[in-house]
Amino acid sequence: MDEKIKKATRESFGEELERLGKENNKIVVLDADLSSATKTNIFAKSVPERFFDMGIAEQNMMSTAAGMSTCGLIPYVSTFAMFAAGRAYDQIRNSICYPKMNVKICATHAGITVGEDGATHQMIEDLALMRAIPNLIVMSTSDDTQTKWAVREISKINGPVYLRLCRLASPIIYNSEEKFEIGKAIQIGKGEDATVFATRNNSY
Repeated sequence: MDEKIKKATRESFGEELERLGKENNKIVVLDADLSSATKTNIFAKSVPERFFDMGIAEQNMMSTAAGMSTCGLIPYVSTFAMFAAGRAYDQIRNSICYPKMNVKICATHAGITVGEDGATHQMIEDLALMRAIPNLIVMSTSDDTQTKWAVREISKINGPVYLRLCRLASPIIYNSEEKFEIGKAIQIGKGEDATVFATRNNSY
């Protein structure tokens, strides 16, 4: 794949979420007044009757999503990683993950990609916070191809997922034939001296 081609994983998320929503009427989307930034506005324009702008009330949004999941819906909840993992940690832990609710938390602007918005909006510790919660699958996608696969794949999982997305455009490194597996990393380089594990979302 030509690494000169770049695309933000939040854009990929929004596009695939719209496609998935048209195919599956159980998909509902909740956003905390950031839909133009998280790209859930793409879904909102296409399927407005299943989009809910919850305002700047992330804790309430997580609890509402948990309630919706008990009715057989599949809520995709989106806001910045700082406000999801940070502000709504209690609700994610106690209302979603411990009871194993079928909620997909899609956190954009992870890492330091928020740049000029400053440290209050940057989030690198979300991986540590979310990884420590029982029953929660944590995923951090690398590019457009992997993100679109993940958005669709997590809808098949009956349980909570934290999907980590970035703000800025990053190189597309995988082609559409690449096979991904939840819980398994992809090796993109070979060597014998060291093994480096990396997630792209911190720096781009």
